[in-house]
Amino acid sequence: MVHSMTGYGKAVVELPHKKLTIEIKSLNSKQFDLFTRIPMIYREKEIGLRNYLSKKLERGKIDLSFTIEHISKDVSATIDHTLLKQYHQEIKSLAQELNIGMPQDWFQTLLRLPDVMKQDSEELNEEEWSIIEKTIEKAVNELISFRVQEGEMLENILAEKIANIRQLLQDVEPYESERIEKVKSRIYDGLATLENKEYDANRFEQEMIYYIEKLDVNEEKSRLTNHLDYFIETLGDPKSQGKKLGFIAQEMGREINTLGSKSNHSDMQRIVVRMKDELEQIKEQILNVL
Repeated sequence: MVHSMTGYGKAVVELPHKKLTIEIKSLNSKQFDLFTRIPMIYREKEIGLRNYLSKKLERGKIDLSFTIEHISKDVSATIDHTLLKQYHQEIKSLAQELNIGMPQDWFQTLLRLPDVMKQDSEELNEEEWSIIEKTIEKAVNELISFRVQEGEMLENILAEKIANIRQLLQDVEPYESERIEKVKSRIYDGLATLENKEYDANRFEQEMIYYIEKLDVNEEKSRLTNHLDYFIETLGDPKSQGKKLGFIAQEMGREINTLGSKSNHSDMQRIVVRMKDELEQIKEQILNVL
């Protein structure tokens, strides 16, 4: 079963003095890459949180954010006077240097700058964190469900592209014997133009057979068919296998390239170009498969 690396999950929990919104987003990446925006009070839990997410999500560029909205009137805040004055002096000096007038609502702007307004310090409550962990799990499960839905779409697209390559491979067959006959005819015609030239007929036949065998594409067709079958089999694996699908696609590319180099026929080469186009689309989609 294919899972996409793209996903989104959100969960909200109301605690006694605040409402906490947890959002988690995921994009494609070759490895697990976590970026967090977590309030300082929960920072001590970040390592455990990272381990949990790496096991649940495996790969992807993960963005986790906590948003706190205080809902209790008992929560008090203080203004860092020193920091506010520093901000004001910096902005005033820069405004004078750039010859820009100070805005009318500059005081409100200062209050919104980082760390000017500070909530009274609070300690992490383990009972509260237990509730938050369940909320994180809910957001993560929502993201995984999103990945599954996106994965179904990806699986259908990939299966369709594989079917297209399989059909193109069958379209090659009518041209195989035709191109061999054309090659043989061209060689015999060239030989006929030579005057007063004697040659060993047996040796000529041996060389002809050797040359024709080099143009034979049955092995490439057989291997490509096996790769197509293996790709579809891997799509049905209970666990998403993005990396494995990528390796199979590389092997498919080798056979298609060899098929093109051996084709020696314009119509066959056009078919091979279409195969390559389908394969490139497969590779693009695989980048987003978990």
